[in-house]
Amino acid sequence: MNRTEMEMSGPGGSRHGRTVKRRRWGKLRQQWKLLGLFEIDQQHEFYDLTCMMKEGLCAAVQNTIDNPLPDELSEDDYSLEVTQIHKDFTMETYAGPVFASLRRSLGMTEKEYQQSLSSEGSYLQFISNSKSKADFFLTNDKRFFLKTQSKREVRFLLSNLRIYMEHLEKYPHSLLVKFLGVHRIKIAHQRMKYFIVMQSVFYPDDRITARYDIKGCEVSRWTDPAPEGSQIIVVLKDLNFEGQYIQLDQQRPWLVRQVEIDTAFLQTLNVLDYSLLLANQPLHQDELSQSLSFATLIMRAKKSYSIFSKWPLAGRSVNPSSSPTHATSPTVPGAVAEEDSTLLSSELNCASTQCHITETHSGNGGTDMASPEEDQIEQASRVGAESADLQTLQAQNRRLLPNFKNPLHVIDGPEQRYFIGIIDIFTVYGFKKRLEHLWKRLRHPRQTFSTVSPPAYCHRLCQWVQDHTK
Repeated sequence: MNRTEMEMSGPGGSRHGRTVKRRRWGKLRQQWKLLGLFEIDQQHEFYDLTCMMKEGLCAAVQNTIDNPLPDELSEDDYSLEVTQIHKDFTMETYAGPVFASLRRSLGMTEKEYQQSLSSEGSYLQFISNSKSKADFFLTNDKRFFLKTQSKREVRFLLSNLRIYMEHLEKYPHSLLVKFLGVHRIKIAHQRMKYFIVMQSVFYPDDRITARYDIKGCEVSRWTDPAPEGSQIIVVLKDLNFEGQYIQLDQQRPWLVRQVEIDTAFLQTLNVLDYSLLLANQPLHQDELSQSLSFATLIMRAKKSYSIFSKWPLAGRSVNPSSSPTHATSPTVPGAVAEEDSTLLSSELNCASTQCHITETHSGNGGTDMASPEEDQIEQASRVGAESADLQTLQAQNRRLLPNFKNPLHVIDGPEQRYFIGIIDIFTVYGFKKRLEHLWKRLRHPRQTFSTVSPPAYCHRLCQWVQDHTK
């Protein structure tokens, strides 16, 4: 028996064996670093952790299934902490009812969510070129992201959870990343790990041709692209996108306005360094036609109305007066200008008109026809109700959504489908960031860099969207 075998067969042998295995995996990880995404199999350093995550998440969601949501969320729901004890670990779930209500508002059933998080297929690890020390995992179907977070970041999210939820209720089609759960896992003799579950912005990703992480600045904003024809996943940056445009046509005003609204909200949180995630894929030939069928219009209108329609919160009325304002914004804060909502208005009017025709020609063989006066009153009432609904949609900056599982982050242009979302909203502009700002001003004179004040960061990202959309 050689020395290595003797060491591994002794009391500390198993620990030494794990160390050797991790070192080997570390070398393999370096070789695969450019791959971006790969399966966490039994040889992977995070295999045990992700298996525990799966088991814990399955039980946490089952607890929500067994305890239906209340009609209205309370203060206690926001501060609720539920600990579940498992064989080798404990899992703590924070504000479970709040995140469950958000999942429900997105049209997601708890069984569907549970199945995705705890399926037999292994999680995937995403090797990011981000400076963050966080670990990124994807569910096997690539629908949900799991990301480890610091205790400070989790506290920040939970302390601002109510206003985050209020923002999403007020602007149901917000581009902000959707946080679906916050958890802590504790394993014996190891550091506790906090992690969050998020909806993936890039879903479904089967035909995506390019991915970008945009911050609206220059310094350190170039990434070497993957070799042509390779399967390597590389997230590109601002300088890689120069000379290109997000071509949306009629959808452009909606996107510009929503980025203004979301970044203004982030400014109130005093955060910076968030990213606009962007990806695109070519539309299929049958998707290129701009003449939408009646069935498609109905499904998109239904999706547009249904997002957040069953959210168990009190006070769900729209209050446009508290929306962020801009010098060039419409006179009603939070509303899109009349010319900006042409597509939404025309599509909804078309859909509602055809619905009305269908309804008036159905019935009991025409034996219960209303008088002309009654019909006019009914039509006027219907038009008034539809007009009020449309005004509400416009005040909330809504749009007709595609009939996908991930509609809030999908926008179709004339030739390309775009996936767009705002992520990484935890960096507060505190003392350290102010010092970093001063240092970078000296190091990078006359260049733009990410560490600037929240108002400047907000303005710059909005300007980038203005400049790079058509």
